[in-house]
Amino acid sequence: MADSKGLSVLVVDDTVVFRKIVSDVLTEMPDVQVVGTASNGKIAISKIASLRPDLLILDIEMPEMDGLEVLTHIKTRFPDVGAIVLSSLTQKGGDITLKALGLGAFDFVLKPQDGTIDGNKNAVKSTLTPMLKAFARRNEIKKILRGKPTLPSETKVLGDPRLDAPDLVKRMSTVAGPKRSKSEIVAIGISTGGPNALAQMLPQLTYNVGVPILIVQHMPSIFTQSLANSLNSICNIEVREAMNGQTIEPNIALIAPGGKQMKVAASADGKNRIIRITNDLPENNCKPSIDYLFRSIAYHYVGRSTGVIMTGMGSDGNLGLKLMKRNGAKIIAQDEASSVVFGMAKKPVETGLVDVIAPLNNIADEISRTLK
Repeated sequence: MADSKGLSVLVVDDTVVFRKIVSDVLTEMPDVQVVGTASNGKIAISKIASLRPDLLILDIEMPEMDGLEVLTHIKTRFPDVGAIVLSSLTQKGGDITLKALGLGAFDFVLKPQDGTIDGNKNAVKSTLTPMLKAFARRNEIKKILRGKPTLPSETKVLGDPRLDAPDLVKRMSTVAGPKRSKSEIVAIGISTGGPNALAQMLPQLTYNVGVPILIVQHMPSIFTQSLANSLNSICNIEVREAMNGQTIEPNIALIAPGGKQMKVAASADGKNRIIRITNDLPENNCKPSIDYLFRSIAYHYVGRSTGVIMTGMGSDGNLGLKLMKRNGAKIIAQDEASSVVFGMAKKPVETGLVDVIAPLNNIADEISRTLK
């Protein structure tokens, strides 16, 4: 386990090159200790038992025993050991990555396929560095949650995960904006931990929820189609990857395609709202961007929308939520205790943009409240 040397990591990959790249990247990070490497899942499991690392950097597709089998093993035998999976940018890679996230992987890193060793190393480093920081923070929160609160039980400190009861919903007093009516659309922004959170929350919505739902999940291309297919198989409403020009319809959830931007626009006759998929530049280093979608919702649904900001790293969505709130939207945020990473929701909560802060298992109910 982690000691004074920081987060302990076991690197598992069947190729020498990627074991070397990932190990070198980790070695350069402060407060991270590479405690070992393994070339397949069987070796990894034996080393987990002896080394008890905090985290695995885990290839999914390996001979002997693949990453999914390793995740299944540690989920039952070593539940305190986390995992970040290495994934290929293919349809198969997307499907397998979603299964890995479903088995409890914290997040995934795309394996760079082109360029020099140094280029591949820089690509891995740029993604892995913020992810390791987020994982370390989540580890701290999990340890706090396993302990007893040090503050009196009647004390309420916003954002302190020790004091967030699982069924708690905080309703915030906010400055009144434009007159609100019941919402006619729901917009959801989500990132790290998103596939699992959506798989828990969306099936709680009834088949006749009565409004369209638009979702930005930070994911690369191909992965979002896999996510839509996976969610569609378990949800009461229909879930699809969004297509350019399609009419927005009630009881259908549309997921922004990876590598593209998604916004709402008026149809040619002005009577309907349609989806526009564009190749506009990234915002907040994100494509798709939550801010990009939320801005269009603010413009086209004044006083008639619900914005939901959920688990994820970074600040994407904050500016879009400000516009939505100014134009009379109802804003819901996932709480810290149930978030894999309390990043995107943190600033909206702290700055008073949020009407309701709810744990994951209450978000569907809170969405439904805004539709009545």
